[in-house]
Amino acid sequence: MREFDGKVAVVTGAASGIGKGLAERLALAGMKVVMADVEAKALDAAAMEFRRREFDVTPVLTDVSKPESVQALAERAFETYGKVHVLCNNAGVSGGGMGALWEQSLETWRWVFGVNFWGVVHGIRAFLPRMLAQDEDGHVVNTASIMGLTPGGGVYGATKHAVVSVSESLFAQLRQANARIGVSVLCPGHVPTRITSAVRNRPDELWDGGERPSEDELAQRDAMWAGRGLNSLTPEQVAEKVFAAIERGDFYILPHDSDVGVERRFEAIRSRQGPLPANLPV
Repeated sequence: MREFDGKVAVVTGAASGIGKGLAERLALAGMKVVMADVEAKALDAAAMEFRRREFDVTPVLTDVSKPESVQALAERAFETYGKVHVLCNNAGVSGGGMGALWEQSLETWRWVFGVNFWGVVHGIRAFLPRMLAQDEDGHVVNTASIMGLTPGGGVYGATKHAVVSVSESLFAQLRQANARIGVSVLCPGHVPTRITSAVRNRPDELWDGGERPSEDELAQRDAMWAGRGLNSLTPEQVAEKVFAAIERGDFYILPHDSDVGVERRFEAIRSRQGPLPANLPV
């Protein structure tokens, strides 16, 4: 995809982190951006900031884990702008840490898969049929993680491996259909976002007991995560690399330019031995 000015993008998880970076970069390219997020105050603040910069943005409160919410997002996007050319299925949460899988509650599995995996599926189902019907150049970016290409990662890693697999299938199927829509899967390493405090948006029905962390505790999590990265990129730097990948038509986007974990997994497959877990707790 080469032409962006005047076209329309939809970004989920757009109120902060990588999603906000993507929304900003696409708006700078002249696109009209539908910003979706589950966090109302943060979404409104981000939209106000962008409007002050004269970006054409439309915020839509969206819970990507619910198909009806993503369908409503699609209806709003097409009603407002008529078409959608770039879809970024980006919303994500962390959960389960590096704890033993057999100790994770079903609520944790359902919450993390609901956002990270089903959010991508709901986005594909709600938007792709209409994007295909437009018969115009377009692109889909699904946000996974480097942990979707490497061993380990617990519940979070499982969701990201699933996103990579879905994206690979989508890429192949659109190629077979001679569609004018490209696909990329984004697999970043460390980015200082608020993903480790995503529990702030965990719904009550999927809470698995215990006290909810305080605002101070959540802020401490964010600060600790921000300080962990040795090879860290800002959300804006990641967004710039995603934009370049869309222009080139790249499928795999590894913005941190590190294949070490990927090579380790391939070596484990070749040797028929079990993989060692990646040391990237989330």
